[in-house]
Amino acid sequence: MKIRLTVSPQAERYVRRDGPVEVRRMAARGALPLPPAELATVLFVLLHDPDDQTKARARESLEGLPRSIVVSVLSGPAHPSVLSYLGRAHPDDAELLEKLALNPDADDATVAWLATLPHKRLVDIVSNNQQRMLRCPDIVEALGSNPLTGRSVIDRILSFLGVQKTKAEEPDEAAPEGEDLPPCGEVTDEAALAALRAVLGDDVGDFAKELLEETGELDESQRGSMFALIQTLSVFQKVKLARMGNKEARGLLIRDRNKIVAAAAIRSPKITENEVESFAKMRALSDEVLRIIASNREWTRNYTVKVNLAMNPKVPASSAVKFLNYLQDRDLLTIMKSKDVPSVISTHARRILTKKGKI
Repeated sequence: MKIRLTVSPQAERYVRRDGPVEVRRMAARGALPLPPAELATVLFVLLHDPDDQTKARARESLEGLPRSIVVSVLSGPAHPSVLSYLGRAHPDDAELLEKLALNPDADDATVAWLATLPHKRLVDIVSNNQQRMLRCPDIVEALGSNPLTGRSVIDRILSFLGVQKTKAEEPDEAAPEGEDLPPCGEVTDEAALAALRAVLGDDVGDFAKELLEETGELDESQRGSMFALIQTLSVFQKVKLARMGNKEARGLLIRDRNKIVAAAAIRSPKITENEVESFAKMRALSDEVLRIIASNREWTRNYTVKVNLAMNPKVPASSAVKFLNYLQDRDLLTIMKSKDVPSVISTHARRILTKKGKI
C-alpha cells in the first residue's frame, strides 16, 4: 500500500530519491534541524528508501528518538502512519500510548490495536470514543476480547449500542456514575424482524425468522446453519441479534468469545427465567456474564439460580458465598462434598451446616 506524505521544502531535500544518497544517509542519523513531527516524518520516509544503509539507519534513529520528541509527535498533528509506527515501537510504554489513543490523527486501525493491549487506562480511553467505535467495529471487537475490559466498560459500550442494564442489576462499584440513558423500549416481533433484516442484510432472507421466532428446539442441521451465519456477523450485528433474537440465537451468542456480545445476550429483554437458570450453571461462560446474573436481584430470587451460581466455580467467591446462606441443607451438603467447587465455598458450606448442628 502506497503512503502519501507531505513534507516542507526544508525537509524535502533530505528525502529526495533523485538527490545524493550521502544526503539521505546523513539525514537517516536523525540529527536534523527540524521540528519533532517533521523529523519523525523524514525518518519514516527514509524507512522506505531504496538504499539499504539509509533504511537501517532510519529505523534505528526513529525507534531511538528521545522520549521528549516521541511525546511531542504523538501528542500533536502528524501523519497516521508515522503515529502508528511510533506507537508500535513502544508497546510497553502506557503513557506514550495514551497520547496516541487521544490523538485525533491516529487512524482507526491503530486505535483497534491499542484496544488489544494490556493497559487499563488505554481500554478506558478507547471505550469512551463512541464516534470511533461506531465507525470501526474492529475496535469493539478488540475491546470485547481484552481481559482488562471490565463490567463498567462493557456497560458503557452496550449503552450507546442500545442495550441497557436492567433495573434489577446491582450497580458496579467500580463504575463511574453517568447520565441515565433513555430506555430502549420493548421489542415486538414485527419491529425485530424488520430491524434484523436491516442489520443483517437481505441475503439472510427467510432465515431471519429462524433467528427470531421461538419455535422450540432446532435440529443439528438447523443449529449448524445458525451458528455458521452468526460467525459471519460483525460485533454490532451480533449485539443487535442478541437483543432481538430467539432462545437459540441467545444460546449461541452468550458463548461468544467477545464479552460485549455475551453481555448483550444475557441482557436481552426477551430472555426467560429458564434460560437464566441454565446459564447460571455453565462454566464455559465469561466471568462478566456470570457477574451480571449474580448481581441481578430479580434473577437471584430464583432458588435454582442461587444453587447453580453457588456451585459454579467460575462465579466470584464473594458472590457464591453470599448465596450459600439461602440454600437448603441438602444442597449445602452436596456443595460441602463436591470436589468441583473452590475450597473456600465447600468450607463455608460446612461451616453453615456445623453451626446449624446438621453435621
